[in-house]
Amino acid sequence: MTPLRIIFMGTAEISCVSLEKLAANKSFSVGAVVTQPDKPKGRELKLTLSPVKILAEKLNLPLLQPLKARSEEFLARLRELKPDLMVVVAYGQLLPATILELPSHGCLNVHTSLLPKYRGAAPIQWAIANGEPETGVTIMKMDAGLDTGPILSTRRTPILASDDSQTLHDRLAQLGAELLVDTIPDYVIGKILPRPQSAEGSCYAAKIVKEDGKINWSQPAVQIWNRLRAFTPWPGSFTFLAVESKSQLLKIWKAEVVERSGPAGEILSVDKTGIVVGCGQGALRILELQREGGRRLAAEPFLAGFSVPDGAKFAS
Repeated sequence: MTPLRIIFMGTAEISCVSLEKLAANKSFSVGAVVTQPDKPKGRELKLTLSPVKILAEKLNLPLLQPLKARSEEFLARLRELKPDLMVVVAYGQLLPATILELPSHGCLNVHTSLLPKYRGAAPIQWAIANGEPETGVTIMKMDAGLDTGPILSTRRTPILASDDSQTLHDRLAQLGAELLVDTIPDYVIGKILPRPQSAEGSCYAAKIVKEDGKINWSQPAVQIWNRLRAFTPWPGSFTFLAVESKSQLLKIWKAEVVERSGPAGEILSVDKTGIVVGCGQGALRILELQREGGRRLAAEPFLAGFSVPDGAKFAS
């Protein structure tokens, strides 16, 4: 049987597991990998390769890096490759209808939520932040909308108390790649028919910005804890402590909800088990934290080198 000709489009780290799975499967032939152009980063503006480019070069796969996916030059190159199917995983650009309609079997997308919930840029983070008990991955046939195309398959996973956005990201990357290679063969022979997304229950997962990580101590402790896990490792959850008429920036890495109560932002107790802070409802014990310019530390070694004054309070 002739392998299915696939063009893979992806940029972010989460894309790599799907690319590896496709490249290793003899039922598929990856004719080209498309990723975003190299970008300057850091003070020296050194060009940085995307994770997908690094992997594609390792796998010795043909690589395309169009500045704009809408360009006529790029479209002409895709036509030359004559793909049966295109697979898109966190590519980073919206694709025009001319590309979506080019492969005989269309374009499939691996999306890290149970659509129609959490369409958009940051489904993993917002699922944790909003206290969802579970999430999952969806294989979707792409249309011109933002994550609105018909669904081929889904797979679920619980969101664990121990999860942050990195651990859930890694699990969903694996889950999505496995579901993708399981779904494609049945889809191309017509065994799986795309089903339209329901309008009910849809919501948008906006792009995360640094300010999302600022802790609002007037929120319930459970909500702060969820957001802390959602925004770890980026942008991180942070707060400000008034020390000697100055504001000390602290990054909070780990915490737990405790059955205490007190004014929002007020430090209720400090000991080797952590720093207990009052919230709008309940309290939070900070277990791991970091001073600006310092190292990430558990509460006990942190407090050995940092004195929290009596009556100290975090800004809400």
